[in-house]
Amino acid sequence: MARLDRLDDADLAQAAQRGSRAALEALLHRHADRIFAICRRILTNHEDAKDAAQEALIAISRGIGNFDGRSQFTTWLYRVATNAALDEARRKNRRAVPTDRVPELRSGDDLESRVTNQIVVDAALGEIPEEFRAAVALRDLCGLDYADIAAVLDIPPGTVRSRIARGRAALAILLQEPTGNQNALPEHQSD
Repeated sequence: MARLDRLDDADLAQAAQRGSRAALEALLHRHADRIFAICRRILTNHEDAKDAAQEALIAISRGIGNFDGRSQFTTWLYRVATNAALDEARRKNRRAVPTDRVPELRSGDDLESRVTNQIVVDAALGEIPEEFRAAVALRDLCGLDYADIAAVLDIPPGTVRSRIARGRAALAILLQEPTGNQNALPEHQSD
């Protein structure tokens, strides 16, 4: 297994396509946390995210032969994870529970503040439409560029920009941040 850990995703994917169970396990292990994080941000419910992440891992295992190498493996993986999360949301017909008010973000670098900020952001994400939520999560959590997000969501790049802008604007309102301040999301910030 140690030898497999040194291989990049493309090489592991090719080995998995040739039937290497160890290569497939290495890929799944390498990306399991990121898959769950994507599902968690899109669904905002821990248990639903676990279900979606499990479905995504199964879909990746069963569909590894569908990865054609035209894009990065992570782009394909993010698409599978995003689709699993969106399918779970549709299947469960999840609706955000309205709240009277989203708590204000606390500043500071201590663990308690970071956890509080994460909870507040997750609650706010749950209140914006899922198409905006998916685009924002892929950009700000995964750090994907607009072209990769377009490929993952199978939408034009201009639509990606619009969804991210509208999603961030909605979050800014929910988090009581001015729309020009993109610090509302603690993950990846740069465009």
